[in-house]
Amino acid sequence: MRKKFRMYAAIALISITAVAGFSFRDDYFEISKNLDIFATMFREVNLYYVDEIKPTDLMKTGIDAMLESLDPYTNYIPEDDIEDARFMTTGQYGGIGALIRTKDDYVVIAEPYENAPAAKAGLMAGDVVLEVEGKSTKGKTTSDVVKILKGTPNTPVKITIQRPGEEKPIEKTIIREEIKVKNVPYFGMVDDKIGMIKLTGFTEDAGREVKDALVKLKENPNLEGVILDLRGNPGGLLREAINIVNVFVEKGLDIVATKGKVKEWDKTYKSLNNPADLTIPLAILVNRSSASASEIVSGSLQDLDRGVVIGQRSFGKGLVQTSRPLTYNTQIKITTSKYYIPSGRCIQAKDYSQRNDDGSVGTVPDSLIREFKTKNGRKVYDGGGVNPDVGLAMKEYAPITRAIAGESFMFDFATQYRIKNPTISGAKDFKVTEALFKEFVEYIGDKEIKYETESEELLKKLKTAAEKEKYFSAFEKEYNALKEKMMRDKKADMVKARAEISDLLADEIVSRYYYQRGRIENSFATDSEITRALEILKDKTFYNDVLTGKYVEEVKKKGK
Repeated sequence: MRKKFRMYAAIALISITAVAGFSFRDDYFEISKNLDIFATMFREVNLYYVDEIKPTDLMKTGIDAMLESLDPYTNYIPEDDIEDARFMTTGQYGGIGALIRTKDDYVVIAEPYENAPAAKAGLMAGDVVLEVEGKSTKGKTTSDVVKILKGTPNTPVKITIQRPGEEKPIEKTIIREEIKVKNVPYFGMVDDKIGMIKLTGFTEDAGREVKDALVKLKENPNLEGVILDLRGNPGGLLREAINIVNVFVEKGLDIVATKGKVKEWDKTYKSLNNPADLTIPLAILVNRSSASASEIVSGSLQDLDRGVVIGQRSFGKGLVQTSRPLTYNTQIKITTSKYYIPSGRCIQAKDYSQRNDDGSVGTVPDSLIREFKTKNGRKVYDGGGVNPDVGLAMKEYAPITRAIAGESFMFDFATQYRIKNPTISGAKDFKVTEALFKEFVEYIGDKEIKYETESEELLKKLKTAAEKEKYFSAFEKEYNALKEKMMRDKKADMVKARAEISDLLADEIVSRYYYQRGRIENSFATDSEITRALEILKDKTFYNDVLTGKYVEEVKKKGK
């Protein structure tokens, strides 16, 4: 066994050193020695450990721990997970087309995809999945149930659901289809002059979807600007990011370069196609969850002065992963390079090769952040993420709002509302009235809402310190009275947070009738970042001042 292992290791090492240009003699000995140690250790543990061991699980634990020491993006993909990895690339799978979530001991339909088999079969958000193919789903995880629901297109799957408000379970036989999750779940007009394209992924055809959306929007003769919403988009395929930038910039421009250890793999990617539009004013929305390919798009458009970036500094992932095949139909997704956008900057925020003593990874210090220039000569910087041209504070929700949103209260209320009300007004027009809000308050009146205000946290710290210093007994009565007063005031917290609770509740209710598209449209009137984008796109002078750098100069003159 050891001889075979050494032989395979030698073959692998020859391949590695030939490709990567390593010092063959030194690296061969070190890697060969450690592979031999690992192989003998793995054999000894499997033979002599006191309890039974599953070799596959043990090996995966070791591999995961090893790769975790590199960065969060280098991952081992076992054979069982290959289909999931393929879905992350293609956005396609065979199934019924619905999001599911756990609730108590079962999974429930969270949201059917519009026009997908689940929606066609009449499944609704809130339906509890009791059985799939005659087997109970009680105690099963979402992953367990998803594996059964997925399957070859044009094959049937029988599920039994319990719908709230119905006495008996309902059986459904659904014909699976090829499901393609859209990268652009919504495009349309926010108002009579400004359009919006919501981009949530970068799987195959993302560039075509954005181009098609823009072409459709341009059919409106009143179109004066477009919002490209990248908020919460974690990224995906590099080539699709390039294709999306190419929708708005001319052919032949450098969009992004990748540089890594294997110099033969370094490459500069250019825009290869004719653009869909070169002049329409463009506002790009980003936030802290806009990462990777989202940062290539927003950063490149910023560097090329093609649009105004609005929001919060993006995540800061400037690392490129490549999938490499391993034996036995497994794969590794490995970080092979960093990417550099047109100004020459890399927006990677963390250096995983430099770890602190506790294993944590720090961000790039201010002293190492470098200045770069956009096409128009504006100053931009590396060191982590794309810094917006117009920064906005991220919306902070009240503790009670976060608590309610984190539970199923809104979800369950929306389920009941949908049963009682077959139709509602259009998605953009629906609002939570005073009467409906009061109904929701009464609905959760007898439910436990677990959250802690900042005042309660400070009060708890006071008690801990006072007990430690033996002072607590002197004011325990006053402490308990103050704590009780705070608990009573919690009942008034919902009224204080009515506006933001109403916004989230409206989104949830609207999604029951108009799916994700409706959820997006309903947010237009209350989304402060969309409101700011509308203002900037309609103010041509301000828009041009940002892209020429005059806006930044004026801000500095005013001392802001």
